[in-house]
Amino acid sequence: MFWSSRVTCSDTFSPPGLQSLMLAIAKDLLEKEAADLITEKAAFIAENCPAPVMSGGVPELQEMLKKLAQTIDKVDEERYDAEAKVKKTDKEIEDLRMKVVEIQGIKKPALKKVRMSADAMLAALLGTKHKASMDFRANLKEVKKEVKEEVRVGGIGDWRKNVDEQAGMDGRKKKFETA
Repeated sequence: MFWSSRVTCSDTFSPPGLQSLMLAIAKDLLEKEAADLITEKAAFIAENCPAPVMSGGVPELQEMLKKLAQTIDKVDEERYDAEAKVKKTDKEIEDLRMKVVEIQGIKKPALKKVRMSADAMLAALLGTKHKASMDFRANLKEVKKEVKEEVRVGGIGDWRKNVDEQAGMDGRKKKFETA
């Protein structure tokens, strides 16, 4: 293989001395970049962080520390408020996504009609070892509807028939005999 043999840049692709020249230039560029970073950092600190005045006594230093603590508290409050706002908007976004999903609805796949007998279903469920057959229709109960005979006059039951049967001693006697 080409990559298995140990071939360097200086052996095949560059004239003698070119590799060392490239390394020297890269070294100079890295040193220059590091020096630029140090100067940028010093300029940023000088601009944003003024030097503390240490000429005063202990009370002045305590006052300065109190001011620093107040600024730290303000920054922490702002950070907390920003985090709370971000969490609230994230929750709103999630709720809106859920509403969009609800509005679109979940697409249900079309079900295929499967024609399978009861014996084939049992064979599929139980496997080939069990040879069970059932006649489900034989186990169904038969329900017979009783037809009540009512004499209807004009679509309404005749209430007089009931009153006539229970009127007098004969009707009450029938009532007690049937009970």
